[in-house]
Amino acid sequence: MHIVRVALNRVRRFDSVELAPRPGINLITGANGAGKTSVLEALHLMAYGRSFRGRVRDGLVQKGAENLDVFVEWQERTGAEQGVSTRRAGLRHSGQAWKGRLDGEDVLQLGNLCAALAVVTFEPGSHALVSGGSEPRRRFIDWGLFHVEPDFLPLWRRYTRALKQRNALLKMGAPGKQLDAWDWELAEAGTPLTSRRQHYLERLQDRAVAIGADLAPGLQLNSLELQPGWRRHEMSLGDALLLARERDRSAGYTSVGPHRADWSVGFTQIPGRDALSRGQAKLTALACLLGQADDYATQRGEWPVIALDDLGSELDRNHQQRVLEYLAGTPAQIFITATETPAALAADLRPAAVFHVEHGAINAAN
Repeated sequence: MHIVRVALNRVRRFDSVELAPRPGINLITGANGAGKTSVLEALHLMAYGRSFRGRVRDGLVQKGAENLDVFVEWQERTGAEQGVSTRRAGLRHSGQAWKGRLDGEDVLQLGNLCAALAVVTFEPGSHALVSGGSEPRRRFIDWGLFHVEPDFLPLWRRYTRALKQRNALLKMGAPGKQLDAWDWELAEAGTPLTSRRQHYLERLQDRAVAIGADLAPGLQLNSLELQPGWRRHEMSLGDALLLARERDRSAGYTSVGPHRADWSVGFTQIPGRDALSRGQAKLTALACLLGQADDYATQRGEWPVIALDDLGSELDRNHQQRVLEYLAGTPAQIFITATETPAALAADLRPAAVFHVEHGAINAAN
């Protein structure tokens, strides 16, 4: 898929701007603080329902404005004949309430809007995928499943609803008979959900390890391993919930299950993620993100949009070169932000389009 039009209203520094990206590499330059990252934030918002910098209400809506508007038009392959269709999505968000439209129809659930446009983002905080807490890693794996397995979202929603009900009963001190029903529901949804995660991570491991060897051979990335959220090899999820019931009563929440899942990276020489430098964590995260993009392309027959924020400060010249050469060999549409043209682009690769951000405006530079 590739984006042909982006329009932003009241997004950070921008009152109203529009740009027409091209297939291939789109470079967005500008001084620090000019607003170039806001373009990628807006694309990320359409694909994930949130900015990669945090919540919408934490500064993404322009100061003094009631809401922001993002409109994206893109082309994607459809059907067995691999024809091309044009799709359009719009989102108005106040930081609290939102309203979305997709292909001319109102969208009732934000997840349905996010399912339409796929964007894989590498940004200054992406190292947290490897070195941070478990929540971003769960979101990462679930986002991948959400896009390549249509029945995953209903399964995830079923588990989430059951979890909320069980937690509410635990806080109320409800009797065991009431908890029995929700333990069963959690196990019925959580067991296949965990199997999906396991199979996806196994598939992703092969891609991430291969890409890691290409981009950063010194890392020697060799495995991705799921921790399912309970001692899965020793007992069923239903048994684990029953065993933890009294402890959960005291705590007032469910302490075991897929909502506590995590996954870890393994290396041939490095003992674990705690021993990684910040640069190594970034490269590991990038290998996983590009592995996810490659898996999406294999499963869906087209590449997601790739967004690389502040590439020059995140990677040294050698790794920039490797990443851009890898991406240039794919049909992916790529967005790159930088204060100036990255050395790798200046030397060997020409962007399909260059945009410059200054004084709240975005101008095409070529």
